[in-house]
Amino acid sequence: MRPKRLMTASLVFTILVVSAVTLAVAEPQIIGERDGNDIVTVRGVDQTGSKQELPIFPGISDKTAGATGLSLLKVVIPPGATAKAHIHKGYESAVYLIQGRVETRFGDGLKKTVVNEAGDFIFIPADVPHQPRNLSDTEPAIAIVARNAPDEQEHVIAYPTHGASED
Repeated sequence: MRPKRLMTASLVFTILVVSAVTLAVAEPQIIGERDGNDIVTVRGVDQTGSKQELPIFPGISDKTAGATGLSLLKVVIPPGATAKAHIHKGYESAVYLIQGRVETRFGDGLKKTVVNEAGDFIFIPADVPHQPRNLSDTEPAIAIVARNAPDEQEHVIAYPTHGASED
């Protein structure tokens, strides 16, 4: 009987390990059909990287919800972090800053600046170079970002800083 118990314990352990690994890399739960006729809910989105070198949580996009004209995601700027300077080629961005204070350098040569705080709604026109920086060294800045591009990371282009301070 001991070998049978050992095999059962081993099987249970294997199932638990496989389940834990599966949960760690699980896809988001998609509720609804992505056919343009259903409301689609995207739940359990995992953090991914971005071309701006910031953690993002892609919620609504062509891949997740079948969107054809917009994307919606959560962006986290870690304490003291600065995004890579970039533009969104041909696409506008709307940002709602949920938490934190962010200084954004923008425009030609990133010579202009604006400081935003939690509760601010921010509009970034298409093709405007920008580089956000979290002003806190202890708390992340968190924002919800909408763009009129369903595959938003495909239109992110690095913006050369040519001597502008990268912080």
